[in-house]
Amino acid sequence: MAASKLAFLGLGVMGYPMAGHLKAAGHDVVVFNRTPQKARKWVAQHGGRSADTPEDAASGAEIVMMCVGNDDDVRAVAGRAVTTMKAGTMLVDHTTASAEVAREVHALAKARSIGFLDAPVSGGQAGAEAGKLTIMVGGEPADYSRVESVLAHYARAVTLMGGPGSGQLTKMVNQICVAGVVQGLAEGLDFALRAGLDAQRVIDVVSKGAAQSWQMENRGKTMIADQYDFGFAVDWMRKDLGICLSEARRNGSALPTIALIDQFYARVQQMGGGRWDTSSLLRVLRPPRGDGD
Repeated sequence: MAASKLAFLGLGVMGYPMAGHLKAAGHDVVVFNRTPQKARKWVAQHGGRSADTPEDAASGAEIVMMCVGNDDDVRAVAGRAVTTMKAGTMLVDHTTASAEVAREVHALAKARSIGFLDAPVSGGQAGAEAGKLTIMVGGEPADYSRVESVLAHYARAVTLMGGPGSGQLTKMVNQICVAGVVQGLAEGLDFALRAGLDAQRVIDVVSKGAAQSWQMENRGKTMIADQYDFGFAVDWMRKDLGICLSEARRNGSALPTIALIDQFYARVQQMGGGRWDTSSLLRVLRPPRGDGD
């Protein structure tokens, strides 16, 4: 795709590197962040321009990307951005949010003849930095075809899942599966340690078989070392699981395991681990080293 005028709203641990990939690909990028210092730091590192408001950032952009915090943030930032976007432009939301808010913003954008895609991502900070995210997209096929090649700058896979809200619903499936795998890994490691096994050797062996997972390969070693000061935060996972549980109540699905794991994450928060990596579920089963275990 030829160089485009792009805006990126939200420079958190995901948005910051994602916007960087767009600039490195040769696009004209304007960034906005609620903390202006973060936006100025990004410009110093990557070039481009920072804006003081979502309206300023979105003005003149052909495609506006967002990666903010929650449903309320999506409503607020999108509501401001569309006021200066021209008809025929595109708004893409990478926030993990509800399907409900995705449909709301789709309707808001459509009323202004602006295309909208809900496009949450998976792959964590490491995936964002490496440009190897998985992006699950909801929206109209014609809108998707207009931005697919741009999203590919920070993705290894970009897939249209269905109409508005389908990207968010797919991300919920992702988080449901991840939470279950992490809890299983935590219980398995606790079992191995209490059984007197060499936990790292156990991981080395079972990761070659049917128990293998991304979590085991990337978090097993750090869990054994009781290291959690990195990665996808428990606070964020609880937000995501709350969205999953709310949607399950609407569609009638049963998530008994997720409801329980959500409470385990609440216990991690009570320990002061809200910013710990989600693999810290092991802390619920085992106290830190030196605390009597």
